[in-house]
Amino acid sequence: MTQKTVLNDTHRALGAKMVDFGGWDMPISYGSQIEEHHQVRRDAGMFDVSHMTVVDLRGARTREFLRHLLANSVDKLKLPGKALYTCMLNERGGVIDDLIVYFMDEEFFRLVVNAATREKDLAWIQQQAAAFDVAVSERPEYAMVAVQGPSARAKVQGLLREEDRAAARKLGRFAALETRTEAGVPLFLARTGYTGEDGYEVVLPQEHANDFWNALLAAGVKPAGLGARDTLRLEAGMNLYGQDMDETVTPYEAALAWTVALDEGRDFIGRGVLEAQKASGGARQMVGLVMDEKGVLRHGQKVLTANGEGEILSGTFSPSLGKAIAFARVPAGEPGQVRVDIRGKEVPVRVVKFPFVREGQPQPGVLD
Repeated sequence: MTQKTVLNDTHRALGAKMVDFGGWDMPISYGSQIEEHHQVRRDAGMFDVSHMTVVDLRGARTREFLRHLLANSVDKLKLPGKALYTCMLNERGGVIDDLIVYFMDEEFFRLVVNAATREKDLAWIQQQAAAFDVAVSERPEYAMVAVQGPSARAKVQGLLREEDRAAARKLGRFAALETRTEAGVPLFLARTGYTGEDGYEVVLPQEHANDFWNALLAAGVKPAGLGARDTLRLEAGMNLYGQDMDETVTPYEAALAWTVALDEGRDFIGRGVLEAQKASGGARQMVGLVMDEKGVLRHGQKVLTANGEGEILSGTFSPSLGKAIAFARVPAGEPGQVRVDIRGKEVPVRVVKFPFVREGQPQPGVLD
């Protein structure tokens, strides 16, 4: 049974092309994926991300539990509303999922986890939470809309009740607050996103989602589908779970070392494996690739390096750069002259640092 978000009929009425995405009937585009991509980079676009899973954790030992569950340290979260990006690992150091955790108060933290991993995530979190007496509640009654782009925040702030607008304007990056629309609808407003642009991810009761979406439309925010979301996040150097990492890949092998906190006195799940890998250097690394020749880099293509073969993880044509870009997992060490096997032809590519694009601008070295 394909699942539908509460906005499904609205997407169809807007002429969206719908596809199956991890068991959900979701819009891939509303006409032109490229135009939607540029709309987000230049102005503001909105995405239905109601398939994402909101999980609330409550209990006196919630912080202690999350210090054990997550590879990043929730001790960094000191102010209510502050958020942290992290991986949740198995005992082998492999990534069960990547997620965002919000600190609400000492007995209440909120997680937002991926849609495709919902069942295994909930089972794992509940299994680990039992020893800490933490209550785990999924919140299926919520919808979620991401509004992204240079003018996204101003457009959302215009829909808030007047007394909440100043607080929304002052909200720092990777932080959230509880606010209301002019009509009194409660919103959980987070200054986070998956596009490399500024904006908000907004959690709200499902029964108000269509009105909120239509109010954004009236404010000049254009709808964007999963196609544009994928090209935007890859340009922004952001991993996609299942394609760039999974339970066989550690954060170090997915270029996510920055999300691992090996702080003293914290025995999180998978820590021993990560410490050993950090000490030995690990056998694999993730790199960014740009192809200057015509063509597209696609998932699964073979990558040839000085140290042996690797493969393309996420690959796409970048609308902002006008070139093909990709993540690849390759053997550790200096890769030398790198080539990709495209239908039997070895095509040269350049190894570059990512993000490829930051706030609409190509990063140094990407267009050389």
